[in-house]
Amino acid sequence: MLAASSAVAQTDYPNQPVRMVVPFSAGSVTDLLARSIGDKLSERWGQQLIVENRPGIPGTASVAKAAPDGHTLMLTSNGHTVAAVLNKSAPFDPVRDFAGVTQVASVPLVLIAPPDLPARSLKELIALAKEKPGTLNFASSGLASTAYVSGELFKQTAGINLVHVPYKGAPESLTGIMRADSHMFFAGINIALDLIQSGKVQPLAVATSKRIATLPNVPTFAEAGMPEFAYDAWFGIMAPANTPGAVLSKVSQDVATVLQLPDVQKRLESQGVVTVVNTPQAFDALIRSDTERFGKMLRDAGVVVN
Repeated sequence: MLAASSAVAQTDYPNQPVRMVVPFSAGSVTDLLARSIGDKLSERWGQQLIVENRPGIPGTASVAKAAPDGHTLMLTSNGHTVAAVLNKSAPFDPVRDFAGVTQVASVPLVLIAPPDLPARSLKELIALAKEKPGTLNFASSGLASTAYVSGELFKQTAGINLVHVPYKGAPESLTGIMRADSHMFFAGINIALDLIQSGKVQPLAVATSKRIATLPNVPTFAEAGMPEFAYDAWFGIMAPANTPGAVLSKVSQDVATVLQLPDVQKRLESQGVVTVVNTPQAFDALIRSDTERFGKMLRDAGVVVN
């Protein structure tokens, strides 16, 4: 019976419009990825894929409660892994209530600061923070955002006392840096590059294993003296738990095909996005490991929001 069910799922799916929930606002990197992939999947499947922006916990919760038939998907960031730690009333478990489909991309992060901050390197920034504990702050797009998680990880890894300043979104965080209201921000290269090149913000280090081609003079964290800091800002597709394996595999394979299309590659590369694909099993393992790693980090820091 199970084999027959899988075969049917593989041949008939999708047999109705597919909803892809994005728990972020329109215009975000997550939204860009969903629409770039969704348009092509609609053509490939002959069924409409509808991208639905439902920011925050309500959007993620709606996917957890959806029918596990593959007709409701979610494209989200790795902030998903800390949602339940940061919000104890979240009506879902980030691992138990979801099935990984595939990772789709990562976005290189660069640590930026105001041009007039009296720290011209990562070492000088850390020294300044230790000299004046609790006086420097880091900006983020809110709790569970990539910038927040990377900022907390940096704070713990460097052993420094920083204040978290949440903004409404990434554009507001960038404005905070340019005005020197905030002192540092882990920004996606796609939104920071123009500001760096125009001198409106200064880059201190990139959170990648190798230097970024568009910022050849900016060192990696390892080169800047902090090899123990590692953070991958990934994005991926999930489905409700108990979605048939055959459906997960089909979506994963079709997304991989879409991401290889020249026009999709060109569009995403222009935004500084690096495409990454893996199997449902490999993505599940990544979700579990990151949930454990970053959950422990936040609990150890006493960062819990009810």
